[in-house]
Formats: sequence, C-alpha cells, structure tokens
Amino acid sequence: MSPPPLRIAMWSGPRNISTAMMRSFANRPDTAVIDEPLYGVYLAATGVDHPGRAEILAAMPTDWRVVVTGLTGPIPDGRSVFYQKHMAHHLLAEIDRAWLGSLRHAFLIRRPAAMLASYWRTRGEVTLTDTGLPQQLRLFEEMAGTTGTTPPVVDAADVLRDPEGMLRRLCAALGLAFLPAMLAWPPGPRTTDGVWARHWYGAVEASQGFAPYRAEDADLPPALADLAEECEGYYRQLHAHRLHAQA
Repeated sequence: MSPPPLRIAMWSGPRNISTAMMRSFANRPDTAVIDEPLYGVYLAATGVDHPGRAEILAAMPTDWRVVVTGLTGPIPDGRSVFYQKHMAHHLLAEIDRAWLGSLRHAFLIRRPAAMLASYWRTRGEVTLTDTGLPQQLRLFEEMAGTTGTTPPVVDAADVLRDPEGMLRRLCAALGLAFLPAMLAWPPGPRTTDGVWARHWYGAVEASQGFAPYRAEDADLPPALADLAEECEGYYRQLHAHRLHAQA
C-alpha cells in the first residue's frame, strides 16, 4: 500500500538557506519540490520590482487560486512527498487560508542582522515586510492554534552546524523518515528552480551539500539599526520554538 501523500510547506524569509533545504529534499527519491509558487501572485499584486520581474510574471500563474489547486492536487511525478519552498511574505492577506489545512507546516529562520546584511548587499534596500518575519510569526501562531501542536522551527545556523542532526529532527517532526541522501546532492541547476535562479542561485548551483557553518557577517549600515532591532523581536519569538539537534 502506498503511503498517504505528505505536503510540506516550508515558510522562510529571503537570504536564508531555503534553496539548499529545497535541494536536500529534492534529493529524496520519494519527494517532488516546487520553488516559491506564490512569487508570481506576490509580484502581480504588489507591483514590487524584483530582478527578473517580467520573466517571472510570464512564467508563473498570478491567480492564487490556480497556484493553490496545484499545491493541493496530485503530487508531481507520482511522488508521495511534496516539498513546497515558500517565502512567508508571498502569502498575501487576500489569499484564502482554507487550503493550508491540507499541508504540514515548518518554519526556517535566520538571525536578522546576518539576513539584513546579506539582503542589503544584494538589493540595497529592505523593509520589515521584505524580511517575512512578521508574516512567519503570524502564520506560525495561526497554525499552532489551528492544529493544537507546535509547528517545527529550524534555524539556518543550527542546520549548518549539524545538518544530519537537524534534518533528522525536522523529518521526525514532519512524520517523515530521514534519508542520508538529504545530506548531499549533485551540483548544477534544476528544472524545478524558479526562473529567477540566475539572479540568486549561483552559490547553490555550485554546491554539493550544506556549506560548513561560519560566523556570519552582520556588518549593518547604521540606517538598518532600527529595523534590525524590530526584526529581532519577531525572530526571538520563533527562535524560542526551534528544534535542537539533540533531543
């Protein structure tokens, strides 16, 4: 008998290890992945100018109902697990939440100072909404209240310090068997990568596994000091629920 389908929504913010996590799950033989499926919806609704905006809008559905139908329908390629890499700020207020009940939710966080420094170097400006942290916390609280259980939270630094330990804990929390294949993958692009990959995925395309942990560069410009402090409050609330490699 085939296992029941498992749809995993991993909610992250930008400049995290979200694409490496997607690579990890994609290397499982039982898992299909999808890359930021609500990105086109977000860009069309907000008018935000991101690298490759026109190409993204041409390549993706901009109606959230169409996207949700795909996320909750048959899992691609007959797989039993569907790993969905989401940016939390892509889940706009006007998107109905009923479909979220058919997914298992997890949250990926990163220390705000390091995330903001990376985003600043790449984009030159950043707002609280861009970080996805308020959206992550609201969704975490919503899912905890709806299900009566605490969704798993993983910190990027913990994953890089101990990939196997953290992936074992995450898989256990999701009701999924850990597979050693999740620890390494072939380098190169993937057909499942979003069309924005050429703007952002150079390091991941060269990778063959999770990078070793190193102290993060958090050299923030003074203009981001207040934003970093505000982000820290959201991050700490999520961080308090994070999984640890050792039970």
